Amino acid sequence: MNNLDNNNQLTDESPSEYSSDRLLKRQKKEKRFQLLGKLSVLASVSFLFILFISIIEKGSSAIRQSEVLLSIDLSTENFRQEVLMDPKKIRGSELNKLTRNSLIKLFPNVQSRSDRRMLYSLISSGARHELRDRIIQNRDLIGGIISVWLPLSDDADMYLKGNIKKDVPSNLRRFKDNQISWLDQLMSDGLVRKSFNFRFFTNGDSREPEIAGTLGALIGSFFTLLVTFLISFPIGVMAAIYLEEFSPKNRFTEIIEVNINNLAAVPSIVFGLLGLGVFLSFFEFPRSAPLVGGMVLSLMTLPTIIIVSRASLKAVPGSIREAALGLGASKMQMVLHHVLPLGMPGILTGGILGMARALGETAPLLMIGMVAFIVDIPTKIDDPSTALPVQIFLWADSPERAFVERTSAAIMLLLFFLLTMNFVAVLLRQKFEKRW
Repeated sequence: MNNLDNNNQLTDESPSEYSSDRLLKRQKKEKRFQLLGKLSVLASVSFLFILFISIIEKGSSAIRQSEVLLSIDLSTENFRQEVLMDPKKIRGSELNKLTRNSLIKLFPNVQSRSDRRMLYSLISSGARHELRDRIIQNRDLIGGIISVWLPLSDDADMYLKGNIKKDVPSNLRRFKDNQISWLDQLMSDGLVRKSFNFRFFTNGDSREPEIAGTLGALIGSFFTLLVTFLISFPIGVMAAIYLEEFSPKNRFTEIIEVNINNLAAVPSIVFGLLGLGVFLSFFEFPRSAPLVGGMVLSLMTLPTIIIVSRASLKAVPGSIREAALGLGASKMQMVLHHVLPLGMPGILTGGILGMARALGETAPLLMIGMVAFIVDIPTKIDDPSTALPVQIFLWADSPERAFVERTSAAIMLLLFFLLTMNFVAVLLRQKFEKRW
């Protein structure tokens, strides 16, 4: 009886009304799906925005460094005779004494040994290196009194930036009440300023966060990427040309193609283990060198470059090949003069994206020893060095509060280079890509 009623209801409804109801249902489902898609995109952008804001909020303060103005007495009686002949022989202990004497002149009432030790800790221990460099650059400074801006310690810098609170009990913070009073007096006398932190971009790594910089890591990353590009790009492009244009389609080449695709998905730390076992243990290349880092990263980026290059060559229409061969060109001439130039924009894009991935890798470099603490700026590809991602890893593991902002600032620097490389890849594709 119910079936008869349902049939009567269907027959009473016209076909146009039935189809319009189905159309409305489909439109409602489509709108719901579009809404879910928009919400997903909004959630992704929101999380990315929160991440960027968090990094910028923590790292922006690292761009400014607190300094104190001191009058340093460089009279000749304060130096040994050999220093007067050659300022490069000056000792760090001598410079420490000079900076401490200038502080004592500002606070003559500080007498006890413990108080003096806390007073001296207002100045960065790396200030003596800057003072030494200035004397070496201009030896005529010896014999007079100079006024120089020197970096404050990380604790004093953190206090001035508001990361150390006064309301916290003195026994629970590293920066004590008397140090705060001395620093406040220096500020009231106009001897303290916050300036742009050039040291962050011109210095190498340091145990002292106030003088630690990223130049060594940047140059190490440059040398590493240079070696990676010189090895992986030509080999990857040549391998893609052979597999796409010349290799016979048989069981052997199919196995090679499957292995290349599988290598593209292998975790990067596996390539680090391979570099550790082959390049360091067997061939005995220098540890912690951009040469070895570039060779390891080239192994990691080779599959990506081969896959992208093959896809770019395959996108060139077959009519180009047929026309070149029809005009009498050899197969090599057809590839080098026609197919490769047309596929080069996509190949370059894949190469840049591969380099961008290599720039952000940390695990393979950790395995080959580029995690070492390196102060000197590398000048060759076989000099001990570190890379920017490894530098971030080292700073993130440091206990000093000031390294937190340095870590975030280094992440901002790394993201800047990664976004720049991706932007260049997009520009190359838009400029040279041809629509067939």
